[in-house]
Amino acid sequence: MHGSRHHRCGCWHEYPERGWIQFLIMRVLYEKPMHGYQLLEEIEERSCGCHRLEPGSMYTLLRRMEERGLLKSQWEKVEGGPDRRVYKLTSKGVEALKMGLTSIVRRKRLFEDLVTFYYENFEKPGKGGEKPNV
Repeated sequence: MHGSRHHRCGCWHEYPERGWIQFLIMRVLYEKPMHGYQLLEEIEERSCGCHRLEPGSMYTLLRRMEERGLLKSQWEKVEGGPDRRVYKLTSKGVEALKMGLTSIVRRKRLFEDLVTFYYENFEKPGKGGEKPNV
């Protein structure tokens, strides 16, 4: 990890798991189509700088997601600069995003239950983490 920005959110790794980064990409593109460099900036910003991808990795991932039908792209003319490919979420991509987020919501409930258990059993005064008497 380089730089202090990686510590703002308590990140413990620099490179995100592929599944998470795909959800971030789909989430961003759900709001509005954009080109790859914009996506790089959005993902880094939304993850507090924890998830930075190299442009080559991002474009490879975007191509794979497009091959799977999650995204579609078209070339956009740019005056005074090179044309750029703009990515948009497909209906299949929206469905994949919804299914993935449903799974995340369920997982969040499980984690919340485990956190509550932790606080009730290991953080309350008089509870030092010993096994309860049975």
